[in-house]
Amino acid sequence: MGRRGAGHRWWTPVRVVLLVTAVCFAIGMVQKQSCFEDTWGDGQQRYSHMCYSDLPYLYTGRGMAERAWPYTDDEEVRDRYEVMEYPVGISYWAWGTAWVAQVADHLGVPDLAERAAQPADALFGRPEVQSEIRWYVVVNALGLGAVALLTAWFLSRTHRRRPWDAMTYAASPALALTALVNWDLLAVVLVAAATWAWSRDRPLLTGVLIGLGTATKLYPLFLLGGVLVVCLRDKRVRDFVVATAAAAVAWVVADLPAYLSGPEQWRVFWSFNSERGADLGSIWLVVQQASDTAISAHTINVVSWLFFGTWCLGVLVLGLRAPETPRLAQLAFLVVAGFLLVNKVYSPQYVLWLLPLAVLARPRWRDQLVWQAGEVLYFAAVWWYLGEYLAPAGGGDAGFYWVAILLRMACELYLVGVVVRDVLRPAHDPVREGGWVAPPPRLARAG
Repeated sequence: MGRRGAGHRWWTPVRVVLLVTAVCFAIGMVQKQSCFEDTWGDGQQRYSHMCYSDLPYLYTGRGMAERAWPYTDDEEVRDRYEVMEYPVGISYWAWGTAWVAQVADHLGVPDLAERAAQPADALFGRPEVQSEIRWYVVVNALGLGAVALLTAWFLSRTHRRRPWDAMTYAASPALALTALVNWDLLAVVLVAAATWAWSRDRPLLTGVLIGLGTATKLYPLFLLGGVLVVCLRDKRVRDFVVATAAAAVAWVVADLPAYLSGPEQWRVFWSFNSERGADLGSIWLVVQQASDTAISAHTINVVSWLFFGTWCLGVLVLGLRAPETPRLAQLAFLVVAGFLLVNKVYSPQYVLWLLPLAVLARPRWRDQLVWQAGEVLYFAAVWWYLGEYLAPAGGGDAGFYWVAILLRMACELYLVGVVVRDVLRPAHDPVREGGWVAPPPRLARAG
């Protein structure tokens, strides 16, 4: 704060950040309005207006319209619906919000027995189901909006003297555009909470949050790599063991109900991702389409994991050789970025995986806007590609889509380069400007 600055009795930095987050999220809801009005029934509008969301389609496509437990082994349910291909945290949320939506729509728990006699693929068009779908989207929007606000709170509180750093999250165009595409924000808030807990010197809580995040999306597991580097540098091996053990226990506890009720259905997430081939947004899709050569899932698995393993070793060496101990957000950002660069798929909402880590790792508007410009371009390009608006005269040329993928990766690598520079030359790190960086609380208390 400058010499002539003064605080406000109500508008604290955290409250301003929360307000901006709410406005940004509301803009994202308005952006989905045209699809909401016709319950995502217009196949082309979802691409031309870029208002696509997985939520309405999974409501009927995964049995939520019949309140089917995602991990049931009931043969009738399994014959009618595909198994949820997401980790348990998302599946629990999707199932729970389906109950809430039906109660809100019918002012009570409706009897759904007659739906079992209808073809599953015909449910989406039924008027009463369409009403439930709209309620389902509303319930999820309200829930995810609360999650987005909670994420903003954690980010604004992580760097004790820098609450305004969270503004690059609060006003993020990526947040507005992708928050309602799927349920990824559920993992994002746990990642933000884990970085906050680590900044408060709570390894046990950090581990629990990482474990719950891993039960929601796989990528929060990679934060343990950053924790390992910090603990090796600061001789805090016990904290790493505590965090890792807590993460394992939390993950097992979260997964146990799903595994006990349907072990085969629980395994679908793992088998689905193992057998998946080159998909939207990935460098593998560009190579496959440009060379007109199919790349097997096995080849992609082997090459991508070798690359990611090498990348993680590079982050480890970088962290150990840095002049000062890197911050957890910097290390976690680098690890997750490496994973996404070679992942089999890059759905538009995957930008949310990096968003809280990028905000904490490099809290500068210029660098955030450069990175997010690539993400916004890709967001537009993927819908144009799926809507076949990029195909000249109805042909199959996906060249512009390939360029958008490569530009997105280039912008991500730009931010990676800046963060690596900050690690190697701490004077460039905005959080360390003036030679100050927040010490672990127990060290601060000690003196």
